[in-house]
Amino acid sequence: METPADGAIPAAFSFPAVRLGRERMKTSAAGIAFLKMWEGFSPRAYQDVAGVWTIGYGHTEGFRTGRFAEGSSLSESAGEALLREDLAPREAAIGALVAVSLNQNEFDALVSFVFNVGVSGFRRSSVRRRLNEGARIGAGDAFLLWNKARIGGRLREVRGLTRRRHAERALFLGAS
Repeated sequence: METPADGAIPAAFSFPAVRLGRERMKTSAAGIAFLKMWEGFSPRAYQDVAGVWTIGYGHTEGFRTGRFAEGSSLSESAGEALLREDLAPREAAIGALVAVSLNQNEFDALVSFVFNVGVSGFRRSSVRRRLNEGARIGAGDAFLLWNKARIGGRLREVRGLTRRRHAERALFLGAS
């Protein structure tokens, strides 16, 4: 599936706004498809725009642990399995750091966001702070502030991140 240029949510990613309690939520199949669309799949290790080694669907941790190195490769099925492994700690972090109930749209948008900015980024984010204050629209708007990466030592806006944040915001707020 191609990434939309305007950050709009394809109709395939519309979810019913069902309130879910504090039970442990999981990323929906549509949420995984949304994340895969934004991460894209790379069978070979590469450095992203910020110089972070990445493989599969946005997997980075394996380079710090020695599981992967420059020159590594993997199949798409191995990449999908790795993505599912990578989701669990992000889902758990959202469960631990968010004090309000979420619907599936909100949760899936947060998973995409946390997958990209990391748990520590989410912990200190205005997205989390505003959401926990009960300001859902403010939390949605705060996604748009996270469109920069450190490139060559300087924080710079990245167009792909801007498009992704607009799509995450739209998903979070339930737009289709």
